[in-house]
Amino acid sequence: MNTHRRTTPYLVILGLVVAACFLISSAAQAEETSTGGSEEINQLFSQMKTETMELERDADELALWTKHPHISWQGHAQKLNEMEEDVNRAGKILAELHKARASASPWQQEAIDRVYPMLKEMADDTQSTIEHFSEHKSHTYLPPYTDYARANYELAQDLAALINDYVEYGDHEAEFLRLQEKLQAAK
Repeated sequence: MNTHRRTTPYLVILGLVVAACFLISSAAQAEETSTGGSEEINQLFSQMKTETMELERDADELALWTKHPHISWQGHAQKLNEMEEDVNRAGKILAELHKARASASPWQQEAIDRVYPMLKEMADDTQSTIEHFSEHKSHTYLPPYTDYARANYELAQDLAALINDYVEYGDHEAEFLRLQEKLQAAK
């Protein structure tokens, strides 16, 4: 009987320690899920969205211009320069995303990883278009320049759509987490 009385406080203490561990664990999980994605990453993706939308507009104009031989080669040169600047600005934002990657949520890290090859391809395609244009300025309405311009537009369109989807996902995630916290508080 004396042994039973000695073990009872230890069992109570052990029970309290186990309960505390569960509470700490569930609080940590709630904190982890309530923070969602990094706000810094979300802001950088919003900036990237602006740049890729501009890139899409410029690439669309260039592709349309290839159907009109009366547009001067200087106009094409200016539009290609604008596209190159758009790609460079997006590249700078991507570099910032890579620097902040450690603080990103798993979906944000995946987004960064998916955007990189598309932006690199866009940069390579834009450079190829510029190089071709430099050698054939008077053939802006003939293939392969028209093909380059069309491919640039399609890739810019895909990149802008991908970034837009990630921005929307981040916005919806933030709203979901806000509502989840509101429901938790109502319990």
